[in-house]
Amino acid sequence: MKRFIFTLVMTLGLVSSAYSAEIMVSAAASLTDAFTEIEARYEKLHPDTDVVMNFAASGPLYKQIEQGAPVDVFASANAKWMDKAVEQGFADKKNVTIFAQNSLVLAVPAGNPAKVGAVKDLSSAPVRMIAVGTPETVPAGQYAKAALVKLGMWDTLAPKFVYGESVRQVLDYLVRGEVDAAFVYGTDAAKGGAAVTTVAEIPLEKPVAYPAAVLNKAPNPSGAASFFSFLNGEEGREVLKKYGFKVQ
Repeated sequence: MKRFIFTLVMTLGLVSSAYSAEIMVSAAASLTDAFTEIEARYEKLHPDTDVVMNFAASGPLYKQIEQGAPVDVFASANAKWMDKAVEQGFADKKNVTIFAQNSLVLAVPAGNPAKVGAVKDLSSAPVRMIAVGTPETVPAGQYAKAALVKLGMWDTLAPKFVYGESVRQVLDYLVRGEVDAAFVYGTDAAKGGAAVTTVAEIPLEKPVAYPAAVLNKAPNPSGAASFFSFLNGEEGREVLKKYGFKVQ
């Protein structure tokens, strides 16, 4: 693991000779499509800047920051990991912005072979495998666990769970038909296209919120501030809405 983190740090630390500056952005896996387009639009306006995107579950992204990865902007899929960044002095609370929201849904593969119509059906015999993000590190998994605990179903369903290292891995299980049902974000279910059917939106005590911040030790603070402003600006919000995120 240490070797992986060291390699990541060294890779992110390389400055390409083709650009005058780089902006390192660590973003939750569910933001992959939207942030890839935001990256392209930003670079079109700033041709001398290379935005380097690092996508993964929010927990591992925070751990990379904790171990010294040279990150300029951190975008998490829930408050937990941003709160830790603030607590440990990597970000200032006053600079954290909720830039988007999402929904958590129960989804099934095309054809719905296990005939899942609602969350209560997950207890039925035809449902053998349910994909969910690892709650300790994947925000979508944390949201799903909280909802199922409230329903009194988490322990009952535990033997059926197949854990994913990110919400995109959970989506992959679903698209390939390797599980009977899965908990993913609404935006991910939409990305699954015809291979995925949304059964229900899961009620949550708090909405799925995405906080972002320029980190205190950002290697490129001016570039980070510029990208952060673009993300929260009209064009950034336009892209987020295009991919199904809720923005103010």
